[in-house]
Amino acid sequence: MSKFAHKHINRRSVLKGAAATGFGLGAASSVYLPTAFGRQEKGKVVFWTTHSGLGFEAMQKIGEDYNAMGGAHEVEIVQRPPSSSNETDSAALITAVRSGEGPDVYLLDRFIVGERAASGLLEDITPLMEAAGDDTDLSATFAGFAAEEAQYNGAIYAMPFDTDLRALFYNVKLLEEAGADMAAWDKANGPMTWDAIAEVLHSLDVKDNNGALTQAGFVPYFSQGWHYTYGFAFGGEFFDYENCEVTPDNEKNLQGYQWARDYCEASGFQELYDFRQPSSRPGSSPTDSPFIQGRLGAMISGNWEFAGFKEYAPDTEFSYTFTPVPAEGDPSVTWAGGWSTVIPAGAKNPEGAYDFMKYMTGADGQRTYVEINNNLPTNLELLGDAELLGEDLKWFADQFETTRNRPVLPVGAKYWDEMTAAWELIYTGEAEPADAMAQAKENTMADMEAGGYCPIEAPE
Repeated sequence: MSKFAHKHINRRSVLKGAAATGFGLGAASSVYLPTAFGRQEKGKVVFWTTHSGLGFEAMQKIGEDYNAMGGAHEVEIVQRPPSSSNETDSAALITAVRSGEGPDVYLLDRFIVGERAASGLLEDITPLMEAAGDDTDLSATFAGFAAEEAQYNGAIYAMPFDTDLRALFYNVKLLEEAGADMAAWDKANGPMTWDAIAEVLHSLDVKDNNGALTQAGFVPYFSQGWHYTYGFAFGGEFFDYENCEVTPDNEKNLQGYQWARDYCEASGFQELYDFRQPSSRPGSSPTDSPFIQGRLGAMISGNWEFAGFKEYAPDTEFSYTFTPVPAEGDPSVTWAGGWSTVIPAGAKNPEGAYDFMKYMTGADGQRTYVEINNNLPTNLELLGDAELLGEDLKWFADQFETTRNRPVLPVGAKYWDEMTAAWELIYTGEAEPADAMAQAKENTMADMEAGGYCPIEAPE
C-alpha cells in the first residue's frame, strides 16, 4: 500500500498546476485539524470537505455511523473553508499535497476530477478496487453520468456521491395572471418547446417609467441558465473524442445560444442584465433572488431550490417541469453536477480512505445524506426508493436516463471559464454565438495542446 500511495504521483505536474492556480498558503480549518500527519495512528482516515450547513452536518453523521461499525479504520471529518473564487479552485488542496499534509479523502466537484487526475493531484483507485475484489464497472453501482465523470483516460479516480439536476421552475400565479395555458406547463403533459415558453414569458415583462424592468418573465442566464444548459437541451456535444477537441461551437450548441440571445434582445439586453444584477453580486442573500421575490416568471434551476422555497417564500406557489425542447416530440435533455470522493496524491492511508469512500458513497452513506440534506443520490439502489426521495426528488431521479454530464477533460475548469466568458458576450449582445465560442475553443485548445493531453480515451 505504501508503494501504491506514491505510484501515480507526478510532483512536476502538481507543482505546475499549483503555479497556474496562483495560490498562497492554504486556508486554516474551522475545526481541529491534525498538523502531524506523519504521526497518525494506524487506521486513521482524514476526510476534508468545504461543505457547510446541512451538507456538513450530514457528513458528520456519515462519519459517526462509519466509526460506530468498529472497523479497522476511523475517519475524522474536517471542514475546510470554501474557495474565495469558485468550485474549480483546488489551490488549498494542492498546497497541502505539495507539503505532504494532504488528507486521505477529499470531496471534489465531480466535473473537475479529470483535470485534477491529469495534473497528478489524485490517485488512481482502480488498483484498490481490484485488490478489494470490487466491480470496476462503476455504472453497475452508480448513475451512468456520475460513473462517467469519475473516470479519466481509462482509470478510475473517484467514487460518485450526490447529484443535482436542472429543470424549468415557474411562478404559478404570474403565469395564470398572464393567461397561460397551465395544462401545457403541467409536467404530466411532457415538455414544451423553447419558442412556446418565450411567447408566454415575454408577456410578463413589466417596465417602469425609466424603462427598467420591475418584473421579468425569464432571464435565460439566471441561476442555471448556463452554456451547457442550452447546448445539451438543443442536442449539442461539447467534446469530440475522435479528433480530441472541444466543441463549444457545435452547430446544435450554437442553435441553443442563438435562442437565448434572441430572447435577451427581445426583452432588452441591458434591461435583463440590470434586472438580474442585484442577485448575482458576491454575498447576495437568497432573498435577493427575483424569483423568490415573486418578480420572475420562470427560471432554469435545480432540485436544491425546494429548500429555499420553503424557507424564504413559503406562501408562494411554485412548480416545475421539463427543460424545454427545440421542437415538439424531442426528448427533454438536462444535465447534472455533483460531488465525489477522491484520494489525493500521497495519502497516508489509501486503503482506509477507499474503505470509507465505499461506505460514504454506498447506499447507507448516501441515504443519510438524502435524509439530512435532501439532495439526489447517485447510488442506483436508492433511486427507486419513493419513500426516501419523496414526490419531488423522485421526479428528478426519473429524468436520469436523459441526463448528461460535462465532458471529463484535463482542461475541464479552463473550458468552463472560457465558455462562461463567451456566454456573457452572447447574452449581453456583445458577440455572435459562433464568434464567441470559436474564441473559447481556441483558448481551451491552446491548453490542451500545451499539456500534450491527446489522445483522450472516452469514458465507459
